[in-house]
Amino acid sequence: RGLAADDARLPVRAGDKVGEKYVVEGVIGAGGVGVVVAARHTSLDERVAIKFLQTSAMASAENVSRFSREARALARIRSEHVARVMDFGALPSGAPFMVLEHLDGKDLGAVLRTRGKVPIHEAVDHVCQACDAVVEAHALGIVHRDLKPANLFLTARADGTPIIKVLDFGISKLRDDKELNSLTRTGTVMGTPQFMAPEQAAGAR
Repeated sequence: RGLAADDARLPVRAGDKVGEKYVVEGVIGAGGVGVVVAARHTSLDERVAIKFLQTSAMASAENVSRFSREARALARIRSEHVARVMDFGALPSGAPFMVLEHLDGKDLGAVLRTRGKVPIHEAVDHVCQACDAVVEAHALGIVHRDLKPANLFLTARADGTPIIKVLDFGISKLRDDKELNSLTRTGTVMGTPQFMAPEQAAGAR
């Protein structure tokens, strides 16, 4: 999404080693404040995805705090419908990173742009799988707050059957985390307006 491997907004470059064991290969995608790169574990020869904050976002203590809490939230969720967190750390510069399982496929936003409307049985299956992840997250006191097609990734299991992975818990809310909840004041709107619940759009507690 507009970021090259040598972009100044990236805290790493292609060929850099992260955490002494992951070699960066290239950019997978980027959002408002984060960026995800493809990398390879040097010992296991396993491909992974590594998420960073963009360089400009590092100036915000709130962004840094949310990033570390996203990693903690993801690590608590065991559902197969959430990308697995494999590692967490920081670069020598202090920039935090999280290592995630590498996914092959497309997010549903991209699927809708290329295919248009999907058959009802597919749409129902996709949403039900996403709900499985949300149910487990809610049981742990984690509210995603930005569920939308672009954050639902369609990939495949080892047997070839389709599976949805819920992505980007970057603005999630942890019910019992007073420090995180203090970052969001009443009246602050978080998320994507087209997909918000009415009470979320109103910025209500």
